[in-house]
Amino acid sequence: MQIPEQFRYSSDHEWASRNGNIVRIGITDFAQDALGDVVYVEVPAIGTVVAAGAGVGEVESTKSVSEIYAPVAGTVVSVNPNLSGAPEAVNADPYGDGWLCEIELSDEATFDGLLDADGYRTLTEG
Repeated sequence: MQIPEQFRYSSDHEWASRNGNIVRIGITDFAQDALGDVVYVEVPAIGTVVAAGAGVGEVESTKSVSEIYAPVAGTVVSVNPNLSGAPEAVNADPYGDGWLCEIELSDEATFDGLLDADGYRTLTEG
């Protein structure tokens, strides 16, 4: 299982990568593996204001439908345009081509409160 050191993680199995005030999010390798083959991804609309921990979309797999939770608070400024035609990117490259959306951060504390790689590793191994 991949847990990139440079990302932050939520206990709901989303990852967050920060570039300035923009945070790119997706679901972790652990989450995509548990879901199985992803067949559909619903992402939020650009302009949606989200609270940390609030639902922002869904991932549908051959096994189940799972909610996606925003790991940070802010406004959705971008969504991955490739997921509608290639939802399997979430399985193939969860930390790269399978990203879900980007959020302009409105509350630094929500990012700072996320788990680091060691914390997420402890969560998933426990």
